[in-house]
Amino acid sequence: METDSDSDLVVRALTDDGSFRVLTARTTGLCREAIRRQKLSGPTARHFGDLLTGTVLVRETMAPELRVQGIVRGAGGGCTLIGDSFPDGGTRGLVSCKSGVEGITLGRDAIMQFMRTLPNGAIHRGVVQIPDEGGIPTALMAYMQDSEQILTVLSTATLFDEDGSVRAAGGYVVQLLPGADREIVTVMTERLALDFSDITRFVGAPDFHADGLLEEVLYRVPFARVETRGVRFHCPCSQASVLASLATLKVSDIQEFIDDGEVLDIACDYCRAEYQVAPDQLRGLLSQS
Repeated sequence: METDSDSDLVVRALTDDGSFRVLTARTTGLCREAIRRQKLSGPTARHFGDLLTGTVLVRETMAPELRVQGIVRGAGGGCTLIGDSFPDGGTRGLVSCKSGVEGITLGRDAIMQFMRTLPNGAIHRGVVQIPDEGGIPTALMAYMQDSEQILTVLSTATLFDEDGSVRAAGGYVVQLLPGADREIVTVMTERLALDFSDITRFVGAPDFHADGLLEEVLYRVPFARVETRGVRFHCPCSQASVLASLATLKVSDIQEFIDDGEVLDIACDYCRAEYQVAPDQLRGLLSQS
């Protein structure tokens, strides 16, 4: 299932002197739809939006042609956030909390994990602790620096209207490239730390878009745009994928559903799309096995 994401984009650029690689993203429509589907509000909605934006940025920076999943496990394991971004820019998310847990809590033993699905089917994993202060953006920056072993500055923001819907969301990544001039690096990192550790005022601008954020980040720095890629909310669930999941059940379990004679109502946890599976379709699964 997918929806219009209001022209969400990721813009990739290189500075003319070869010192920095920069990505900026507008993820407003993506975050708005994912948060609406998960029926979130408050801090959990903000953390979830930041994770979705961060997952897109991690994929675009490290593995644009691979599927990347970002997972945040909250303190005490009470709540888990998942961002799932595909090579075509389609991205979805899921929030799962234990019974009685109203939202995610960061700090203490909270962790952030990213998984990349490699072309051969293998999965590459990386994990970092989420600090008590700084939240998702700080953890994202720590993950990027730990994974790529290069200086990375990153920030995300998810802003809301009074009715709880997402007003705007986005973020940026600046990465140091080999051979960069030390003086230029010092000036850039100090400027980013001073003016761009919190990008709320940029993301909250009425005309916020990825190109505008790029120009702000690289103000007075000559650069070239390398690529622009679309991003959108998209869940690849389908009737076929539901049947494929049911096919992994034990034959006895499938037979029990058939004997009940009822149509199964199954909802996708990510997008809430509903599917019906009739007993005849279940018999088809048995005949294939």
